[in-house]
Amino acid sequence: MDYKALGLTAGIEIHQQLDTKEKLFCHCPTTIRDNADHSGEFFRYLRATESEMGAIDRAAQEEMKRARKFVYYTYPTTCLVENDEEPPAPLNDEALDIGLTIAKTFGMTPIPQVHTMRKLVIDGSNTSGFQRTALVAINGALPNGGSIETICIEEEAAQRVKDDIFSLDRLGIPLVEITTSPCMHTPEDVQQVAEYIGMVLRSTGAVKRGLGTIRQDVNISIKDGARVEIKGVQDLALIAEVVRREVQRQQALLAIQKELIQRHACVGSDQIDITALFKETKSAVLKKSKKIFALVLPGFAGLVGREIQPGRRLGSEMSDYAKKCGVGGIFHTDELPAYGVTEEEVTQLREFVRANEQDAVILVSGANEKQAACAWNQVHTRANLALSEKPVPEETRKMLEEGSTAYMRPLPGAERMYPETDVLPVRIDEARWNAVTVPELLTVKAERFAKDLGLDPAVAKQMAFSEYRPLFERAVAEGIKPTLASRTLLDHLTKIRRDGADTDKITDDAILAVLRAVSGIRLVSATGHINVSGSATVEVAKEAIPDILTAVANGSTAEDAMAKLAPTVSRDELEAVIKKIVADRKEFVTEKQKGALGPLMGVVMQEVRGSVDGKVVSELLRKEIEKVLVGK
Repeated sequence: MDYKALGLTAGIEIHQQLDTKEKLFCHCPTTIRDNADHSGEFFRYLRATESEMGAIDRAAQEEMKRARKFVYYTYPTTCLVENDEEPPAPLNDEALDIGLTIAKTFGMTPIPQVHTMRKLVIDGSNTSGFQRTALVAINGALPNGGSIETICIEEEAAQRVKDDIFSLDRLGIPLVEITTSPCMHTPEDVQQVAEYIGMVLRSTGAVKRGLGTIRQDVNISIKDGARVEIKGVQDLALIAEVVRREVQRQQALLAIQKELIQRHACVGSDQIDITALFKETKSAVLKKSKKIFALVLPGFAGLVGREIQPGRRLGSEMSDYAKKCGVGGIFHTDELPAYGVTEEEVTQLREFVRANEQDAVILVSGANEKQAACAWNQVHTRANLALSEKPVPEETRKMLEEGSTAYMRPLPGAERMYPETDVLPVRIDEARWNAVTVPELLTVKAERFAKDLGLDPAVAKQMAFSEYRPLFERAVAEGIKPTLASRTLLDHLTKIRRDGADTDKITDDAILAVLRAVSGIRLVSATGHINVSGSATVEVAKEAIPDILTAVANGSTAEDAMAKLAPTVSRDELEAVIKKIVADRKEFVTEKQKGALGPLMGVVMQEVRGSVDGKVVSELLRKEIEKVLVGK
């Protein structure tokens, strides 16, 4: 598909949690808690406030119509600031410094005085009804010739537990928001820019990692379409697919509009009460409804059920609008009979509302007349949009599985921002800006690991981007071989985790203790068994590392694990084991010649259980095989 010919224009906003000790406007820790551990709860009803110009943001207005009751979980690690019962503390200096570091890495210009603003958000994710955000820097550069428009520091939202219940452990964790210009014109462009920005963020070493710590909002439009913001794309690998599917959706909506016009279609204006018609229905949804209304769409037959994205139809868009009133969805004649609605009932419905085969009929039901009427009005609005001059409405949408999206609310306007009067501005003077240092990018670090440390380029890249990178660099600085450190961190720990052990219980100090022991050992004691008593240095073969780290993961200390699993085989004992194994397999050695080394190596290592370095075993085994081959 020629996306440039379609006029695809895209930009992204990346929201990344910062790894600070405290939250942005209070002194609570940035610790994520188990919801079951909450120590209290309270509720709020949120209302939108007017901007300085006296207007109310359209997105906030729509949310306010729902009049929802929000419940919030509190913890011993949250405070009255999260509850919106105490004024905020000053802006977190650590978070601001991280924001400045990121800004300088992108070559941006800092804002001389950082002012905190309030951004209206009344979807329940903020107890106050707004999110605090502060512009830090502007005008950065991207490798593809595009630009970073702004960097802001802002509060993380509360975590939704379910429905209208939120957890306050996440609320207030510092975020950096990076907004690009609309400089991308293919799905691959968007993916590459997101990957680059993510790499820069991780290069700072000051951002949190793990699921949910970074989210991408993607802004997309095509020629004759509209700007749509897709919220919360957490999986970087799905970004390109999200863009492709949004282009597909906008193209489909434009095609549907064109066909509707050709059909001289229109949207009915009568809210038709059909409750009595379905009094004896077998449909569970309609049977329990107190009120059912119909909307006739002349000329819409076959188009309400037309697919606009994988798993999504025009009817899905109408259903999303209706759900804002609290209903579970809608029925329409493009998909009936189904869901317990019979062919006979569909025929009766068409006769009752005077719809012919070229018309579509939408059914909306509710727990009461008010809810059903609200849903009918929402569907009526969305149906009119399908026929309007701009059939692709400007919207904020949420990502679904596999990359399709669903309607959330209208795009917000400028009315959602107004000054935060409880937080003083912070001056960014020349001295503070000059003190900011730019980190080594992970891509550069990977090249250095390969060139200077001798790692395979693929391993070097994996190590540079790994969460274990700081530990790797610390180990190498202590004189531990880079290949030993990288294999331990990338291979052994991964295998231990896959085998079911909790590697989070293995501390950095424990790993370093094992690596130091391996790096400092004499491979086999010349005088007998290795002394592991008291505080003497324990010699460890690298083959024992997985077993030792597994023991640590299961609760042992590194010292105890090494004492128990470190080499206890003397050279004489090892030679005796090798002689017996070779003698028992003399015919195999004679047949395979030097090719017997590999298979017998595994037998010996199994016998000594990895307690002797493989190089020593290989050397002694090779000599013993040669003795057999020369007839000694």
